[in-house]
Amino acid sequence: MPVHLVFCSCPDPDTAHRLATTLVEERLAACVSQLPAMRSVYRWQGAVEQADEVLLLAKTPADRLPALVERLRALHPYELPEIVAVEAGAGLPAYLDWVAAATRD
Repeated sequence: MPVHLVFCSCPDPDTAHRLATTLVEERLAACVSQLPAMRSVYRWQGAVEQADEVLLLAKTPADRLPALVERLRALHPYELPEIVAVEAGAGLPAYLDWVAAATRD
């Protein structure tokens, strides 16, 4: 089964940790890495903005992706959170199998 990497920027470490923990506890992601000290520059409502953020990188199988996106959207404090998924084109087969197994009951 294909595995997706889901990128999600968060406003602070506490929010990132809460979201990451929830996704893993609810078996929506096998693993969520938190990458600190990210600076984002973006256009929002006609103005160029900047923010210090924490990036989440969640690993999930394709069949769990819609539920993961829905849950992130529901819990995220941003009006329009960054939730971008890309399919992993390849990977260590045992790791990809683990991602699928870790998201099952």
